[in-house]
Amino acid sequence: MSLYPSLEDLKVDKVMKAQTNFAASTTTPAIAEAATEAGGGTWSAKPGLYPNLQELGEYMGLSLNSDEVQRNLALVPASDNQVATRSSSNNVVCPVTGNDMGIRRAEIKQGIREVILCKDEDGKVGLRLRNIDNGIFVQLVQANSPAALAGLRFGDQVLQVNGQNCAGWSLDKAHKVLKASAQDRIEFIVRDRPFQRTITMHKDSSGHVGFIFKDGKITSIVKDSSAARNGILTDHYICEINGQNVIGLKDSRVKEILVSSGTAVTITLMPKFIYEHMVKRMAHGLLKSSMDHSIPDV
Repeated sequence: MSLYPSLEDLKVDKVMKAQTNFAASTTTPAIAEAATEAGGGTWSAKPGLYPNLQELGEYMGLSLNSDEVQRNLALVPASDNQVATRSSSNNVVCPVTGNDMGIRRAEIKQGIREVILCKDEDGKVGLRLRNIDNGIFVQLVQANSPAALAGLRFGDQVLQVNGQNCAGWSLDKAHKVLKASAQDRIEFIVRDRPFQRTITMHKDSSGHVGFIFKDGKITSIVKDSSAARNGILTDHYICEINGQNVIGLKDSRVKEILVSSGTAVTITLMPKFIYEHMVKRMAHGLLKSSMDHSIPDV
């Protein structure tokens, strides 16, 4: 599959996975329990087609024992609490925040995904949609609703509903299709938050990352701060902090979430003109009371 898979790629991938699973359940192993190399050495067959090279000890003149591999690695994996180190061989700096949970929760994936959910006892999914530029986007995900439990987020683009392409749909048609869907199964094809981007920053000694916001919108940036160095822009709304939706929350609550975050903070931003169109004609109180503000699972 390509780096930016399409809907067609997803369907082909599902077919290939089904064929692979069928073949694995009906065929016998392709190799015997043991095989002999040209040089006379033997290795035990594993579930994969090729042996683990480190188990061979030496392969095509290369020493592959564990100590030798570690000595020749440019970057040695660190623990969960990574420390920035510099490799003497190629002057590369190791990542500090690569395993940070906030980054993982806030990640915007470039591909598309399939989401299957059902209606609640009231016949609702807890979802409001918005049409922008002939596309359908998630405007509101209600807390503890089927949509929230399925992992839908504010800003997700809905490409298909029950096999129907959403391009060009009006808002009324989108909601009518949801209303007419079966109680126990609604199939969505979703692209992950295409109008948003994430930025990771590090707090300074005073616990600040270097930007000022009002009513959820970034208004100014502190010179030479982590926010300035990492490309924060004004006139952008904060949608998430470490993957947690903060839309509709009071500034004091957003500040509490920022303060309680670790030394690394990842925020998800959306430009002002898109954000205001997304929440147009929606009461601020509804965003605060109904929006799903839970911390997503990873």
